[in-house]
Amino acid sequence: MINQFDWASKWAVYSPQKEAFKEYETKRSFTFDALNRVGNRLSKQLTNKYGIKKGDRVAILAENCLEYLVLFVVAQKTGCIMVPINYRLAVAEVDYLLENADPKLLIFESKFASKLSHAACRKIPFHMPLEDLTKFCDPCVSSPDDHFFKNERLTGDDPIFILYTSGTTGFPKGALYTHKMLFWNSMNTALSLTLNAASCTVNCLPPFHTGGWNVLTTPLFHHGGYSCLMKSFDARKVLELIEREQVTIFMGVPTMLKMMADLPEFDTADFRTLCYVIVGGEPMPLHLIDKWHQKQVPVRQGYGMTEVGPNLTSLHQKDAIRKMGSIGLPNFYVETKIVDDSNTVGSPVRTGELLLRGPMVTPGYWKDQEATESAFSSGWFKTGDRVLQDEEGYLFVVDRIKNMYISGGENVYPAEVERVLLAHPNVNEAAVVGVPDEDWGEVGKAYIVLNKSVSTVDLLTHCRSNLAKFKVPKSLVILDSLPKSDTGKINRRALKHYEI
Repeated sequence: MINQFDWASKWAVYSPQKEAFKEYETKRSFTFDALNRVGNRLSKQLTNKYGIKKGDRVAILAENCLEYLVLFVVAQKTGCIMVPINYRLAVAEVDYLLENADPKLLIFESKFASKLSHAACRKIPFHMPLEDLTKFCDPCVSSPDDHFFKNERLTGDDPIFILYTSGTTGFPKGALYTHKMLFWNSMNTALSLTLNAASCTVNCLPPFHTGGWNVLTTPLFHHGGYSCLMKSFDARKVLELIEREQVTIFMGVPTMLKMMADLPEFDTADFRTLCYVIVGGEPMPLHLIDKWHQKQVPVRQGYGMTEVGPNLTSLHQKDAIRKMGSIGLPNFYVETKIVDDSNTVGSPVRTGELLLRGPMVTPGYWKDQEATESAFSSGWFKTGDRVLQDEEGYLFVVDRIKNMYISGGENVYPAEVERVLLAHPNVNEAAVVGVPDEDWGEVGKAYIVLNKSVSTVDLLTHCRSNLAKFKVPKSLVILDSLPKSDTGKINRRALKHYEI
């Protein structure tokens, strides 16, 4: 019996010998047929040897690898729930995630064994080194278990992932990601980006983040496309792979795209197959958009989050400059609503918190009913992002509501100030945080990375020409680089404690 969520079984029939995934570092690869055969084999192994069944959690502590994709296939066949663990966390942080997820099986790469405490491991019934899984998943080895597995009956509301948020306040929360979300995110992505079986990407985003799974990897898998996996981002290697693998679509955060554009090889790179690059995480500076456009590579900017989608809005490449800073329009099956502080829907041109509804929304957080209830308002998911919608319906993220600071009684959203700073041709990166001030309560402090020398006086003059007086930063600090999170986003919490 093949359930409707078993994509590998379907593609093993339609395109058995087509390459589905390849691992850049080892050159190992899986066709759709091999992926399905190994998925059947491992599904039987985990159910028979370890008693893994629908709803059981399987935690994985490993970099991007083919085994992750086999486990994804197993989750679609058996109904087990994958729990990707961030291998960059400290031991105590890993302990918390394992305690919270309560997995029945832990699969770990041996080089990350030092991240595992004896206390946490004792509570997990079964452990498997990734290296053992690699030998078991060899597609060149045949087994009687390869050809059939009696799939579990699944519903769209059954989870396939628990994806832990970054935990910028308090402990991380485990967002439940269901099979239904997986399907509708894939449909939204394909309708927005025109994905199909001929689509090809390089994925160098981490596997513990929804971007690594659900921006392109799972939508391409669903549509029979091809992904080349990299264990980590390397700008020069990505440029090489775009040419060698004839990549049609690539996703990265602005920091990645800047690092690629700064290489001397960028000027001679062959991007003939690249339809566009997808940008997420932070707004992309105008000069960087221009640089990619000069190479005839359109830039598509969008918006997403772990608990919803993540592919929620998209700014078409024709509007990349005209609507710079916008996250575009909602994708096909995404409903949006903007409300003010009193939860009242505003006028056609409005500013307020963005609420989302649709089949791609999480049912809630793992073992956290309080957080689940506070995340919703009358069936709408509260994003915590303050947005502005212009006369044409285009959305602009003003800022995270929690990033707002109050200066002299006025609300200031750092993203608005950063957008002005990034419009200056000499500014590569900008981040603004609120810092205490005796006179005004809080004032803005801007941290800036330049691509060309400019005085702070000139930058402040630029701000005063484009911002209300209370929004202009009181101080500017020039840095060589901004602190980043594991996913390449600016680490604002680190900036608040930055010592110059």
